[in-house]
Amino acid sequence: MSLIAKLEQIHKNARAAVADATSLESVDQVRVRFLGRKGEITAILRGLKDLSVKERKTIGGQANKIKSDLEMLLGQKKDELEGKQKSTTRIDHTLPGRPYYCGHKHIITQAMDEICGIFQRMGFEIADGPEIETDYYNFGALNFPEDHPARDEQDTFFVEGGLLLRTHTSPVQIREFEKRTPPVKILCPGRVFRNEAVNARSYCVFHQVEGFLVDTNVTFADMKGALLSFCYEYFGKDVKLRFRPSFFPFTEPSAEVDISCFLCGGKGCSVCKHEGWLEILGCGMIDPNVLACVNYDSEKYSGYAFGIGVERPALLRYRINDIRLLFENDIRFIRQFR
Repeated sequence: MSLIAKLEQIHKNARAAVADATSLESVDQVRVRFLGRKGEITAILRGLKDLSVKERKTIGGQANKIKSDLEMLLGQKKDELEGKQKSTTRIDHTLPGRPYYCGHKHIITQAMDEICGIFQRMGFEIADGPEIETDYYNFGALNFPEDHPARDEQDTFFVEGGLLLRTHTSPVQIREFEKRTPPVKILCPGRVFRNEAVNARSYCVFHQVEGFLVDTNVTFADMKGALLSFCYEYFGKDVKLRFRPSFFPFTEPSAEVDISCFLCGGKGCSVCKHEGWLEILGCGMIDPNVLACVNYDSEKYSGYAFGIGVERPALLRYRINDIRLLFENDIRFIRQFR
């Protein structure tokens, strides 16, 4: 049998084998049989070196045509079988859908939003300020003396250029006073920084909501009424409160507000330092020196200011016994407060 006749017979057999293939494995077997390293067409192509130039041209051309045809047929067959395989894949429409977990606000953000919402309903306006402050806005304009301990590095984080990370949101109070004339009723939520030891009840970074009101005939009783309303709405009507005399450079007289510890019921625990009470805010009447610093007439105007730490009310509200849990970003903990 001549090589041309042999090639035609191989071509016929190969086409029949491709047509009969019923799986991807059988298609691959056909490819190996005819086009593999030891395949029938490959063997003829390797034998071209023993032929004359004329025969080599004729036989080689014919063999390459058959090879190209088979490669096309094998590709088509493979695509056909893969399509059938995909079409036979069954979907069970009775299975429940896959849940998609949506994000939600962190517990600190939730607490801050709720605290701000309560005071906004009392008529307070939200204001914001920079977290990196100057000594003037953070201390000087708030009546801190030059030798006050808060100005030391063991209490405050200082950065280059004589700047510092604000230790409270009170600098916003001065910035707003400089832009406004009384009456002024502002709320300043934000993040603050203090060089404190990290333990179950304190952290070096925390959040604060500062509020202040300046107008004519503002009294300590006005402040106390606003803070009582906040505590009763946030913690419930049954909450126990106490106002203690205190001292802050920017308020006079000053007070701290304590709330009975929800975690231990007043018996004492690590969060309340075994005292049964937990301080939640500081407050007082704005010192006349602060008003004079922003050119407010202290004979005509008076005002009060208060600062609420966001983390401690959240600890009490949700019975959390360690403030560090709020900052560790453990998803198992965060998902409990959707």
